Amino acid sequence: MPEPSISVLFVCLGNICRSPLAEGVFRQLVREAHLDGHIRIASAGTGDWHVGRPPDPRMCATAASHGVDLSQQRAQVLTSGLLASFDHVLVMDADNLRDARALTRDPELVRRIALFRDFDPEPGDGHVPDPYYGGREGFEQVFTIVERTARALLGHLRQLHGL
Repeated sequence: MPEPSISVLFVCLGNICRSPLAEGVFRQLVREAHLDGHIRIASAGTGDWHVGRPPDPRMCATAASHGVDLSQQRAQVLTSGLLASFDHVLVMDADNLRDARALTRDPELVRRIALFRDFDPEPGDGHVPDPYYGGREGFEQVFTIVERTARALLGHLRQLHGL
């Protein structure tokens, strides 16, 4: 099978809550659309505290309750090399945007980085809230935002790339 022609990287702070969920939800939507061979998907964090660890158990439980499996994911840190290897880098908030853009001076790479919720039909403040210090309802809220935005993102990419 040929290499995927499109690549999407989701980025949050520690790569244990928001970006792994976005990766998992988007991966499932891509699979359901029979586009697995066309889109490479991953996630990373701007911080390195959790490298090698699985996503937060609360996020795994929330995702699983919606039929999304995050169990095979492991946190990785965003580097300039990783950034350069993806076509679309979608970050969860303004801090992630600043940190990702600080990794490169290449204007082409900077253009690849955007807020994930730029694709949300209901973008609110443009940020995916970090549920880490909250309760179950925060994780559910993030799932709702991510699922809705991932669907819109997939539609955008299908149109943009003729899939």
